[in-house]
Amino acid sequence: MSVLRKILVVDDDAVVGKSFDRVLKSKGYAVITAQSGEEALLKLKNERYDVVFTDIKMPGMSGLEVAERVKKSQPWLPVVVITGYGTSDNEVRAEAAGVSGFLRKPLSPEMIEGSTNKALQELDAILAAPAEAEAINLPPAEMQRPESTIKNIALFFAAPFIGLAYIIALPFAGFAILTWMCAQALLERK
Repeated sequence: MSVLRKILVVDDDAVVGKSFDRVLKSKGYAVITAQSGEEALLKLKNERYDVVFTDIKMPGMSGLEVAERVKKSQPWLPVVVITGYGTSDNEVRAEAAGVSGFLRKPLSPEMIEGSTNKALQELDAILAAPAEAEAINLPPAEMQRPESTIKNIALFFAAPFIGLAYIIALPFAGFAILTWMCAQALLERK
């Protein structure tokens, strides 16, 4: 069973988010969109994502500011900048923030899929190297989802009792079904 990879697309143009969704959904990715940098940062605070794509030019917070804030709070998270305004100043600032790459508009399905695969490979390489993960303060998997750890511990201790309940209830359920079937057969004969 594979884990669903979550992609956050930050763009004030809904068509861009739909394009990512159309291309990546069929590949098994969950695409979540945000219309602004503020909305994206809120989503990043509340959920875990595997890659962030952000448009460079948006009202309010720019994509470069989004990239800088994401890399400051989650340095292991790949960020790809989408731009129709590729200036050398923007590229220098984005590279200084540590972005994984640039996508230039207009976007093609191949560009979307290729940059997603590259960013995920970068993330997987970071997660596979424990020394690097510690160096960038990557939280351990247990720390990322504490509720799943608590749930697993509770299920571990509850499993014997659940099994015992099935063992005790099975003969009664079987006897009840057998009795019901006999009663139905007797009623049909009359």
